Order: sequence, then structure tokens, then C-alpha cells
Amino acid sequence: MSLPSDLMYTESHEWVRLNDDGSVTVGITDYAQAQLGDLVFVESPEVDADVDAGDAVAVVESVKAASDIYAPLAGRISESNGALADAPELVNTSPYEDGWLFTMAPNDTSDVEELLSAESYEAFIAGDEEDED
Repeated sequence: MSLPSDLMYTESHEWVRLNDDGSVTVGITDYAQAQLGDLVFVESPEVDADVDAGDAVAVVESVKAASDIYAPLAGRISESNGALADAPELVNTSPYEDGWLFTMAPNDTSDVEELLSAESYEAFIAGDEEDED
């Protein structure tokens, strides 16, 4: 499982990359896409929508299940990944690069620091897996 250390993570399995312009790019983690299986559809968030942290903003559907994707921060959705309409499998094959879901302008970029580090997220999912045993 891949967990880039330059990203931040949420307990709902989104990753967040702080961009140079203050925006953030959001996707789902390698762990999440592996749990879901092969994605067959991505419902992108509405561009220009104002959202609160924790709001359900998108949906990913796999052969196993449909899952909500949550806004990791409060802010405005600025872009969705149009490539996913025709190729949702990019989330499976490249979750941290080509398979990103959306970008947003956070109300406060310092909120990114409140998210989980790669190490903290890894410990969180290790505890989650132990609970399943």
C-alpha cells in the first residue's frame, strides 16, 4: 500500500495535497480504492459549491459498493477531474496522481495541518484492520 508522506489524510480515507496557490487537491487513498475494488463510476462534486468539512460532496461506485466522498476542509470546490467520467479506473491505477477527484479553495489553509500525517493514517488503518479480525 502506498502512502506518500507529503500528503495529509482523513479518517474517511481521503488524501489532501496542499498546492502552491493555496488550493488543495483531494482524492481517495490507495487503501480505500483497494477496499472498494474496481471503480465503475465517479460522481464528481459540483464546481463552485461551498462546502463544510465533512460534507458528502462526491460518490465513487465500484463493483462492490457505492461510497460517499467527504470534503476534508471547509471551502469552495474549484475543479473536478473530468477524466474520471470516461476512466473511473484511474482512481484504482493512480490514486495519488491521475485519479485525483477534485480541487478546492479552503477557507483556511492552516486547517490542512489538522489532518492526519501519513504515519498517523497508517496507524489508524492498522487499528481499523485489527477491529475487523
